[in-house]
Amino acid sequence: MDFMKTMAIAASGLRAQASRMRVISQNIANADSTATKPGGDPYRRKMVTFKSEFDRQLGVNEVSVGRIVTDKSDFRLKYEPGNPAADSKGEVKYPNVNALVELTDMREAQRSYEANINLITATRRMLQRTIDILKT
Repeated sequence: MDFMKTMAIAASGLRAQASRMRVISQNIANADSTATKPGGDPYRRKMVTFKSEFDRQLGVNEVSVGRIVTDKSDFRLKYEPGNPAADSKGEVKYPNVNALVELTDMREAQRSYEANINLITATRRMLQRTIDILKT
C-alpha cells in the first residue's frame, strides 16, 4: 500500500467537498434575496460538478471540482406589490433555492468530508505503526 497515494486521493476529496460546501453555503445565504431592479432576475442556485483527474506524478486518479453550473429551474414567484423588486403584475421573483435540498446536500458533503478525514487519520496511524515496527 502506498501511503502517499492514499493521502493524495483523500486530500483531493477534502478539497472537492470543501468547494461544494462553499457553494451550498452561498446558495443558502442568497435563498431570500431579490433582484436589484423591478422585474429583474434574482440569484440563481449553483451546483458543483466533479471530475476525475489523473495525477501523473503519483499515478492515481483524484477528484476535483469540474464546473460550477447554474440551476435553470424556474424562480419562485410571490405576490408582493409593495416590494421594490416587484414587476408590473406585483410579483417578485425569488431564487430557485430550496433550503431543504441545500441542507441535505450540505449533510452529504459533510459526511464525504468526514470520510476523507477518517481515511487520512487511519493512514497516518498505519504509517506511524510501520515506523514503530521498523524502530524495534
